[in-house]
Amino acid sequence: MKALVWMGKNDMRVVETSKPKIIDDHNAIVKITGTAICGSDVDIMHGVIVQMDKGDILGHDFCISCGECEFCKKKLTTACERTNASRLHEKLDGGQMGGIFGYSHFTGGYAGDQAEYVLLYLCDILPTSYHSVANARVKEGGTVAIWGLGPIGLMACVWAFPKGAKRVIAIDNNWRPDFAKSKIGRLETINFSKLKSGETVPTKVHELVPSGVDVSIDATGGEYGKGWAHKLELMVGLEQDTSEIINECIYSTRKFGRVGIISDYVAFINHFNVGALMEYGITLVGCGQSPVQRKLRDMVENRKVDPAIMLTHRFEMDDVANGYHMQERREDGLMKCFVETRFSAPRAEGHRS
Repeated sequence: MKALVWMGKNDMRVVETSKPKIIDDHNAIVKITGTAICGSDVDIMHGVIVQMDKGDILGHDFCISCGECEFCKKKLTTACERTNASRLHEKLDGGQMGGIFGYSHFTGGYAGDQAEYVLLYLCDILPTSYHSVANARVKEGGTVAIWGLGPIGLMACVWAFPKGAKRVIAIDNNWRPDFAKSKIGRLETINFSKLKSGETVPTKVHELVPSGVDVSIDATGGEYGKGWAHKLELMVGLEQDTSEIINECIYSTRKFGRVGIISDYVAFINHFNVGALMEYGITLVGCGQSPVQRKLRDMVENRKVDPAIMLTHRFEMDDVANGYHMQERREDGLMKCFVETRFSAPRAEGHRS
């Protein structure tokens, strides 16, 4: 069975691994019909996660919940107290392989279709982006600013409008703001690489919304510093992530507004302006993934939302390591990919992915 493994910093390889075996009545072997590369997987490639061992299978590990703890009984399965804290959890294989053993969620087929590439994203992007908007309490007539126009940031923009947002402002650089605008016509964008001397993202946001937005959402990658001080601190290990985007969110939000974090922060940050957070009376909330698969699956099947708007590339399993480097460099307009296995349905006619 093929799997993508981490052999050291920036060294990924597709190798042959042993096939799983059934060892008791509660086991299951599941064929993978599609997987993907997440922006946070690139952090793993860089060696940011110190617990990684040579030969670990890459991709988010498939994990389930016990169904019996306090949080599981409340249907808050992503906060499961038994699986999330177990030592076994550290040894679970990642998702980029040809089969998984016993601990997968089933997303199943698409009614009347074979579009695995659509429902694949119920495993992470759709619930994560939806929950970031819901947890930050985007309301009718509200103004929203979203940092980061990767797949999760893009889909957060999609969810914000049906939640009632009157205006959504999205912030990123390079080609991504134009890509997002082409998919969501109502979206307002700020390309921070094109700001004039003396301009900052918060000052630009306040030009658009003088009192500040009601809600700011951080959907960026925390390991990428903008200023030289943070780049240096990240380089020498004095911090694991940068506080720059969170601070920009705070400065851009109105008094008594809300800031939601869905960005993949690993651990510690420096120079976080807790004083501004306190003085402005801003609510800061972490927006982890939520158990809303069934609700969002219905929305996908009823064509109320189209995850395919973010899909730009399709890779074969043998080429997935190259996909990581393309993802890191944002090459060839790569927004989100579908990684096919030998069990995948054929590429849809006329569709790039």
